[in-house]
Amino acid sequence: MLRTVDAIAEYRTASEANDVDRLVDTLAPDAELVSPLLARGVIRGKKDLRVLFAAVYGTLSELRWTEEITDGDWGFMIAEARAGPFKIDDAMVFELDPDGRIQRIRPHLRPWLASTWFALAIGVKVARHPGVIWRAMRRP
Repeated sequence: MLRTVDAIAEYRTASEANDVDRLVDTLAPDAELVSPLLARGVIRGKKDLRVLFAAVYGTLSELRWTEEITDGDWGFMIAEARAGPFKIDDAMVFELDPDGRIQRIRPHLRPWLASTWFALAIGVKVARHPGVIWRAMRRP
């Protein structure tokens, strides 16, 4: 079991290393990510999040988290990375479950052009798993 700060710190380290297995280990069993790219899309469960993380962190380069704030059952980190030829920023909010595992992730990407390029690049990868998108668009 990871403590609050440990789960977010581990997420940080794993994402910078593009280590999808370590990323998934930081998650609660019923974790979810509120998509900044799919209208009202929520990716749920470790299996679907594994597919998404492989696409996301396999597309980004030079990822570096620059700020980290944690307090009780939530955390916040800011990242800088490259998405193809573009610099992309992410302000990510984490909500934690009672065991200190990551329950919900809310990424916030900018600027628009980099986010659009990024969406297209990961869209191609995630499209190989259409069930992920289908399940993300359904209401629970």
